[in-house]
Amino acid sequence: MASNDNNKNSTNTDQLRNDILESSKYLGSSEKTNLANNQIVIEDELKHSNGKNSNEPPIKPYIHFVAGGIGGMAGCIATCPLDLVKTRLQSDAYKSYLTQHSHTTGEYIYHSVLSPFKILKNVYRTEGFKALFKGLGPGLIGTVPARSINFFTYGISKDFYSKWLNNGEENAKIHLVSAATAGIVTSTSTNPIWLVKTRLQLDKGKNAQDKIYKNSWDCIVKILKNEGIYGLYKGLSASYLGSVEGVLQWLLYEQIKIVLEKPDINKKLMHNENKYDQNTDKWESFKKWALRSGGAGLAKFTASIVTYPHEVVRTRLRQQPVLVNGMPKYHGLFQTFAVVFREEGLRSMYGGLTAHLFRTVPNSIIMFGTWELMTTVLSKIDSDI
Repeated sequence: MASNDNNKNSTNTDQLRNDILESSKYLGSSEKTNLANNQIVIEDELKHSNGKNSNEPPIKPYIHFVAGGIGGMAGCIATCPLDLVKTRLQSDAYKSYLTQHSHTTGEYIYHSVLSPFKILKNVYRTEGFKALFKGLGPGLIGTVPARSINFFTYGISKDFYSKWLNNGEENAKIHLVSAATAGIVTSTSTNPIWLVKTRLQLDKGKNAQDKIYKNSWDCIVKILKNEGIYGLYKGLSASYLGSVEGVLQWLLYEQIKIVLEKPDINKKLMHNENKYDQNTDKWESFKKWALRSGGAGLAKFTASIVTYPHEVVRTRLRQQPVLVNGMPKYHGLFQTFAVVFREEGLRSMYGGLTAHLFRTVPNSIIMFGTWELMTTVLSKIDSDI
């Protein structure tokens, strides 16, 4: 039944296109606008209104998988030092330091703004340059599959939901459900990796004797021994809550893309009249790519501001357990929210926000920009094979 409906809609769309193109020959009264111009412009408008270019084949799922992994890797390497700073700013130890040295709200804001730079300087001075990239190994191990899974799942979910729920058309609801699906699948698959990464980043010490964990494998073994398999999934509930951030980012990114990709009829007419040379075409393509990448950063900035408190809660749940009367201080999503809010106040929920934005916004720009670039390159390679 769904197949018949899709065929019928396709037939109706083709008939509508033919009718409009046939009538377009009577629209051009200007000497500068001829039949060919009208047909090209209207055809492009129809393609845009359908949401997809019918002459372009759909992007294969494996391309999203590979391009997403490469994009995630590029962003992770470029922003690793800032990720280390963000994790330490969100930790329990930093909160104690900030509370002790901030007697007024002004001092609290002052220390919060300057702390990222102080931590970078202190880590470099006391732990060395390599320490700035502590957790990069687990970070890459987590980021590459996480982003591959996220972009892959989002792509196939969007195709699936649009086909079965909306006659092949995309809209905000399709983007919402697809982003939620991608977030849940990604969080469940990669939570153990992020937990190990967080433990390693919070494991301070100048030499091996001062550290709790020798490496990633030692960290996994000790967690399984002391906390069981459940220990590897601490913070998963907060990660699910954090999926809201990914949903918002995808929704905003898709809407920004729609705005940027609205066709400019005048430019298309100039292009058809050969008023655009090859260099202009390349510049326009580069400009659109740069704007879409910047749009990804803006989407991430907005989503992060709205959903940031879950980052603090997730870090507390993943850090080395703090024992109170022999029991873990943090042992659940809502319990951790309540404890942090009661003991440290609302402002603590935004501790480390400066470093978080300083890392995630450039990370998103690099990641989405690389993803789009690699999607284009890989699609071209695939079509030539």
